[in-house]
Amino acid sequence: MAPIQFRALLIVSAVLRVVLILYGEWQDAHMEARYTDIDYMVFSDAASLMASGKSPFQRSTYRYSPLLAFLLLPNSILHRPWGKSIFSAADLLVGLFIRIILKLRGVPEKLSMISVIVWLFNPFTFTIGTRGNCEPIVCALVLWVFICLMNGALHSAIRSVSQTKFFEWLLWLPSITVFFFMTGRELQAAFWYGLVVHFRIYPIIHALPILMILDPHVFRHGQKPRLQYWNRRQDSPQSSSVTRLTQLLCPWFLLKSALTRERILFSFISAAVFFLFTGLFYHLYGWDFLYEALLYHLTRTDPRHNFSVYFYHIYLQYHPKLKTFDIGETRLIFASVDSPDLPFCCLVQTVAFVAFNKVMTAQYFVWFFCLLPLVLAWSNMKLKWKGLSCIALWVGGQLHWLFWGYMLEFKGQNVFLQLWTASIIFLDANTYVLVSLIRDHIFSPVFAQLEKTSI
Repeated sequence: MAPIQFRALLIVSAVLRVVLILYGEWQDAHMEARYTDIDYMVFSDAASLMASGKSPFQRSTYRYSPLLAFLLLPNSILHRPWGKSIFSAADLLVGLFIRIILKLRGVPEKLSMISVIVWLFNPFTFTIGTRGNCEPIVCALVLWVFICLMNGALHSAIRSVSQTKFFEWLLWLPSITVFFFMTGRELQAAFWYGLVVHFRIYPIIHALPILMILDPHVFRHGQKPRLQYWNRRQDSPQSSSVTRLTQLLCPWFLLKSALTRERILFSFISAAVFFLFTGLFYHLYGWDFLYEALLYHLTRTDPRHNFSVYFYHIYLQYHPKLKTFDIGETRLIFASVDSPDLPFCCLVQTVAFVAFNKVMTAQYFVWFFCLLPLVLAWSNMKLKWKGLSCIALWVGGQLHWLFWGYMLEFKGQNVFLQLWTASIIFLDANTYVLVSLIRDHIFSPVFAQLEKTSI
């Protein structure tokens, strides 16, 4: 019954997204406020330029990999909503990957279904793809990297989701694509990780925990990693974190354990894939590609449509150094202490990265929404009242900011100070949610250590 229930859930989700895409076309044609994201118009224009043999970067504000414009070539050949269909399909694929990961980790059926619903029927997630934002593709690739690392029981997990051979072939297709030049699923993970970092640079923040989880006592040549299955009573996160932090601060431990075969190969292959695509598109499109798709994002500032507390500072065009990267790097380092619990570690990283970034837009929230369902089964947080308080504070803080943003953008009122105050309140809400997630989380390593041998 479980696969039938999941397929029904997936079908309902797909119908919902098709309806929203059709409704979006109607609203765009009949109402002043458009449903389609302005970024989608940028994507489509860039794809049209590529289809005519020109550079997609001739379209101003196109600051993405040319791969995105390539995916949207049918927009100008078949129909304009083609890209929305691709993004929504990736959205559904994220739900499927969440299901697979939770089945791999032995999460009970009820908790697994609830976690999938949190993604598939989240208003923030199903509107992102149907409005024409490409973030679901990035989320799907990140989760696929996790699945490639958790390869020990992949086949059985896929069979538990669906018994149809076509369904299994569809999920194995990405691995078959690179099978001829790579062996070992952790190396396939490296390929897809290098690709997703090229496609959207932010997943580079996950490099450290991924490398750290490639522990020599977990990943060994010729042996499949052994997964640690769901259990509500795991080791204390405090004691595990203290032990790991002590190891990280020991230079001899780092020198002895860091340079392993798996880590070296993962780093080499992911970097090679990243630079291969980067070099190819630099050859085709020159400096415009390098700056717009990569370098721009390292120095981006945006005083409008920006939830970040730094927007007012940027708006006033002050030039002293900001401390944003110091704050972000501190969060990334300490998040990596819990890297054995990979999904939770990446969730903490992403929430901290988004909350403390110089630029924070609504589409960034999808980056951590795709990771949240992977950790709910290990949370002691009760929906009533702690969970509801987190939801209310986070949504309320965002609505409060949007009110002042509306007064500024549409009414033309000078409410910069109120908007900046709203940004501070929203940062407080994000911090409260992050601390609550950490405090109520049950530390659960993804992999069980194999028998220790000399390294």
